[in-house]
Amino acid sequence: MAEERVLRRLAAILVADVVGYSRLMEADEVGTLAALKKRRTLILQPTVREYGGRIVKLLGDGVLIEFASAVHAVTAAIELQRKMSEANADLPDQSRIVLRVGINLGDVIGEGADIYGEGVNIAARLETLAEPGGLCISGKVHDEVRGKVKAAFEDVGERQLKNIATPVRVFRAGPTAVPMAPQTISPVSNKPSIAILPLDNLSGDPDQKYLSDGIAEDIITELSRFKNLSVAARHASFQLGSKGVNPMLAAADLGVSFVVDGSVRKTGQRIRITVQLIDAGTGNHVWAERFDRETNDIFAVQDEVVSAIVATLEGHMMSTAVAQLRKKPTSSWTAYDFFLQGREVARRASDRAAAPFFDRAISIDPDFAQAHAMLAIAHLGSYWYDAQLSTLDEARLAAQKALELDSNDAIVQQANAMVALWLGQHERASMHFNRAVDLNPADAEIRADRAEAMRFAGQPEQAMIEIDDALQRSKFPPHWFWWIRGGILIDLERYEEAIAALSNVPQKEYGAWLQLAAAHAQLGHLSEAARAVGMARELQPDLSLRDVAAMSPYAHSEAGDPLFNGLRKAGLSE
Repeated sequence: MAEERVLRRLAAILVADVVGYSRLMEADEVGTLAALKKRRTLILQPTVREYGGRIVKLLGDGVLIEFASAVHAVTAAIELQRKMSEANADLPDQSRIVLRVGINLGDVIGEGADIYGEGVNIAARLETLAEPGGLCISGKVHDEVRGKVKAAFEDVGERQLKNIATPVRVFRAGPTAVPMAPQTISPVSNKPSIAILPLDNLSGDPDQKYLSDGIAEDIITELSRFKNLSVAARHASFQLGSKGVNPMLAAADLGVSFVVDGSVRKTGQRIRITVQLIDAGTGNHVWAERFDRETNDIFAVQDEVVSAIVATLEGHMMSTAVAQLRKKPTSSWTAYDFFLQGREVARRASDRAAAPFFDRAISIDPDFAQAHAMLAIAHLGSYWYDAQLSTLDEARLAAQKALELDSNDAIVQQANAMVALWLGQHERASMHFNRAVDLNPADAEIRADRAEAMRFAGQPEQAMIEIDDALQRSKFPPHWFWWIRGGILIDLERYEEAIAALSNVPQKEYGAWLQLAAAHAQLGHLSEAARAVGMARELQPDLSLRDVAAMSPYAHSEAGDPLFNGLRKAGLSE
């Protein structure tokens, strides 16, 4: 059979990205989007046209551009950075739009108007090495443009780029060359690495998206059980997938060797799941399959998907292990549907708002361990607001029931750890958190919660290492990760850093406002501290320092002095 012809061409690929895009959006979403649109219209598009380039796609906070000439690509990049710098001249630092740019010369695969392949991947990696306002190019580009463009170059040596087998020689380019800060790039892992993108919801009903997301997330969880697989964290892969990023670019951004995408369509009592496994290095479709099942057979479908992916990556031995590791959470499709809805509500709204969904799942299947575990976490969310010991006891009973049903589930262990923490049982909390991480080492949320437990146990230095590890594992971490980091920094009396961390929390709950108040007060910023206390009181009108102390489960009360003393200075009444 004749092989399908792949359309390849040599191109100069430019990838640019906005520095601090998330910070800009959180500070002023409307203003940032308007400014970006203006920069694209007045600077980016004219510059690209002038040098014969083609904008392949806009990536939200970045852009992929193709040039037929490396000389034109480098000249355009230098001109682009010059014009961006001029546009920023009269703006305050926090409002400036600054780019990093990477350029590579390599083979690309054309698919419609899109391009992908290793040539694109290398350009994307070079962009991450560039300093704000800077440009990094590969050795191939340097060989082509040397003596042909008015620019200075600095050879910064060979760098091992993520997901690229062979080291790439990197040059810094610009009107004048300045030393590049030394960087440490993690060596390429010997373990196969994979990202599961969110599955497209083809059901025709936007409200069914929780189902496609839930199935993809469960596949991530199951693959994470295998120690010789490296699985991208949910937050990172879902954030890129939600932007509609080409799977090849997503793989490059996440630094993985393989990527899975697909779709879910539910019609009546039948469900169709279509998935494909793509080799990020070649762009080849390694494996694709379609599963048509009755909805009451949903877990068998997930088993088949996981088994097929693992078999492709690791061989028959790991494929056989899937059946041994996978334990069905419930035999009821309806219970599972309520569970997925509850999990989505917990992420988008709050833990406490999700409780009715988990209650419904348990009423249908009383032996659904994960639903009991998530209900325990939901009760904790209520306890953080009502401070009622009866609510905490409900959380304890739900977590205990989950543990009785399945002690080998990461969510169950996480729930028991969190309940133990708020009961002041620090050693028990540590035991359950460690077990949860062992069961699902790729789950950044478990590690973030464990960081908070370390903080309250009187181990702020270890807590800082743990929360930074969780942030590193999540390219797009949930905002509450920064809330935890802010609290740890306050305990370490690093107040300016705490304020910076808390600035990443756009919609603050009362606890985050209190942390911000304490940090500002400890630095003598009394007006800012008073404002933060006022914001906290709007959310919790009867709040007092005694309430804060009661809801802060420090193993040693003096460990909370930086927080409590800061709140006293901020004017929070005893």
